[in-house]
Amino acid sequence: MLQQSTLIESTLINVLKFGTLVGMTSLLASNPSAVPPGLKGVQVADTEIGAVRGSEGFYHYREHNAVELARTRRIEDVWHLLLHGSLDAPDSFVRSIGDARTVVVPTAALDLAASLPTHLGLISLLPLVVAPPAATIDQTDDERLTTAIATAAAVPTVLAALFRHRNGLAPIAADPSIGHAADWIRMATGTDASPEQVRLIEHYLIATIDHGFNASTFTTRVITSTGADIVGAFCGGVAALSGPLHGGAPSLALAMIEEIGDPANTDEWVRTRLDRGDKIMGFGHAVYRADDPRSAMLRQLAIEHGGELVDRAVEIERRTLAVLRAWKPDAPIVTNVEFFAGVVMSLAGLDRALFTPSFTTSRAVGWSAHIVEQAANNKIFRPSARYVGPEPASA
Repeated sequence: MLQQSTLIESTLINVLKFGTLVGMTSLLASNPSAVPPGLKGVQVADTEIGAVRGSEGFYHYREHNAVELARTRRIEDVWHLLLHGSLDAPDSFVRSIGDARTVVVPTAALDLAASLPTHLGLISLLPLVVAPPAATIDQTDDERLTTAIATAAAVPTVLAALFRHRNGLAPIAADPSIGHAADWIRMATGTDASPEQVRLIEHYLIATIDHGFNASTFTTRVITSTGADIVGAFCGGVAALSGPLHGGAPSLALAMIEEIGDPANTDEWVRTRLDRGDKIMGFGHAVYRADDPRSAMLRQLAIEHGGELVDRAVEIERRTLAVLRAWKPDAPIVTNVEFFAGVVMSLAGLDRALFTPSFTTSRAVGWSAHIVEQAANNKIFRPSARYVGPEPASA
């Protein structure tokens, strides 16, 4: 047992040191059961962008508390922090984001893409509105940086155009003179955002920019590691984000609140679904064992705004947690970011169909930093799989 423990420890040190899965491959070969399903908890690369400390209920962007950044900063400042390591984005950086938002989505392309699910529509349109693809392996650091910013900045413009086109409305051109969060609301809804709307959405966008090596972020890094073009890496991230277990839960959590109605119905509603084996959206997290700090921040934001929906959500949350903890008393079940994310975005006046696009708009900022970081010190990801099928007849 001591020998196995030493092997695992030395291999993980190699994984951290070299930022690849080579060490994990050797561990898999010598001790297949040591690697958890989905690589949960396995550290496969080095990053300076941020980290999640699940047992502490804390996460950070570089050296800054991410929740405090959400409360006090513009999204442009946080974007600058992730890419350049410093807050207080200069005017030139803010302008570059605003200018990159001003892409025009061809109407003919919108006609075709509007019939697709939103994530496939975005994947179809992004390559048409961003600079021609170029392999990251052939680009300079500055070229990769410019392309990554341009692609992430184009995401809300394309998503807003898709949403409006589907609803028989003309797309609204980006306004590079206003902030990224305010312009997202304006392009999507067709009205200028109030300061309160911007406050609600910007808090949410900043809080969800990055969160460790989640499925979509890891996907963008794997694709980048092949030397593929940056737009392709973004499209891979969008595809990963389309799954309801990753990006689609805020609308489902809000639907749950609406379906329960009177908070007094919560206990029966939750127990019925637990008995069926259903997931309770908005609760539980793969990493957090203490409170999800994003959820705590969004809950407080919603309470500050106030209203019947907020009062109902807070009471439904309290009752749901009580049922879940009685159902699984030894499990550290917490409210995750999705539960109050749906509430906050609803308070900001966004249609439910814009919830996951808002998450995509946010996470695209994080992807831009991860793609640039991966390409700058690249090693292709090449893990191994454990074969569990019938043995071949001969070697």
